[in-house]
Order: sequence, then C-alpha cells, then structure tokens
Amino acid sequence: MIKIDISRIHTTPLGIQRIKKNLNLAVDDVVAWCKEEIAKASSESIVQKGKNYYVHGSWYVLTINMSSHGIITAHKKK
Repeated sequence: MIKIDISRIHTTPLGIQRIKKNLNLAVDDVVAWCKEEIAKASSESIVQKGKNYYVHGSWYVLTINMSSHGIITAHKKK
C-alpha cells in the first residue's frame, strides 16, 4: 500500500501554471486542490513507477516525485 505524505506536497510557480493549464483549473490554490485530491484517492489509484507516484483521479493523473514530494505535472485522462 502506497501512502503519500500530504504535508510534504509542493510545486514550483511554473508547476502551478502547468497544472492549471493542463487541467483547465480555475482555483487559486493549486497545491491545496492537489492535496485534497490525493487525500481522496484510494490506495489502488496511486501507482509507484520508477521515481514517481501517479495519482489517478476520475478525470486526471497527477505525477509526483517520490523523494521530494513535488508535483511535477498533471494531465487529463484520455
């Protein structure tokens, strides 16, 4: 079972722009939105592959670096 430390989740200013653009988010606090989505995710929807975690939501996938807990990017599911 994979457990992500929510308190360590962060991203860069460019990461915020990239996530907002890729997911068409209209929220002010992207990191808080991501933390909420990660907290809601079931253990089956979090996959560890290589050096990253992939959090699969109903319509998106978040890519999170395993060691730094930085959100790298997000994409809509196809």
